[in-house]
Amino acid sequence: MIVITGATGALNGATVEHLLKRIPAGQIGVSVRDTAKAQHFADRGVRVRRGSYEDPAALLDSLEGADQVLLVSSNDPGADAVSLHRVGIETAVAAGTRRILYTSHQHTGLGSPFTPARHHAATEALLEDSGAAWTSLRNGFYAHSLDWLLGPWRETGVIATPADGPVSWTERADEAEAAAVILAGERHFDGPVTLTASAAVTFDEIAGIASEVTRRDIRRVVVDDDKWMAEQVAQGTPEPMARFQLGFFQAAREGHFAGTSPLLGDLLGHQPRTVRDLLAGRTTT
Repeated sequence: MIVITGATGALNGATVEHLLKRIPAGQIGVSVRDTAKAQHFADRGVRVRRGSYEDPAALLDSLEGADQVLLVSSNDPGADAVSLHRVGIETAVAAGTRRILYTSHQHTGLGSPFTPARHHAATEALLEDSGAAWTSLRNGFYAHSLDWLLGPWRETGVIATPADGPVSWTERADEAEAAAVILAGERHFDGPVTLTASAAVTFDEIAGIASEVTRRDIRRVVVDDDKWMAEQVAQGTPEPMARFQLGFFQAAREGHFAGTSPLLGDLLGHQPRTVRDLLAGRTTT
């Protein structure tokens, strides 16, 4: 059995949908906080059980009989993510899971200015020490993050943010499908695997793409870090969240997200979606 945690979320929920196209529903289980929100899976024959990292006993029950487990990473900036991930790993091992998969991020590192990269690096170390076979899905930076990182450029015609660097913006839906391909396939991936779009682009280049897609003149303006932070807080963004977002820009200009890999396209059987695809879709909807 393959058990997916966080299956009512956008990423792993989509992975379950893709698994249902590849293997019988009876071979799939989901571990969720609220089973009512996963009724649509239960109705199709998926085993639905309550489980969360905050409740190890329930989590253990939800992982019963799992040959493979996909652990979703915490997306709560205020949580002790590594401790939560430790619970997930230790519980999967206790359940007798043969292989643990984990939704990580490209360029993990304990010294990264981007907080999740530090959490992912620590979690991968826990996976390495777990004694179980493991796969860390180092996903490219999710492209939908541009909806807020670019700021209100559609209204202002200006992308005004701190200095950045090339980022391999990757469609979350593509990552979800790739995870299902790996889980249901016969090819095993050991340790970290990088799953990104085929190209990394800067905000300067995105401004050019946005100009072409919208047929407007979209300009790129670089804003000082401290000034940008002050503007975000003045506009109502909590200071910790603004600082969290600033960490992205600092890591990007150090080249942390510039790497690309052809593996995602190989798994999908086609080229991953691009920033141009994202902006075009947002413009027509």
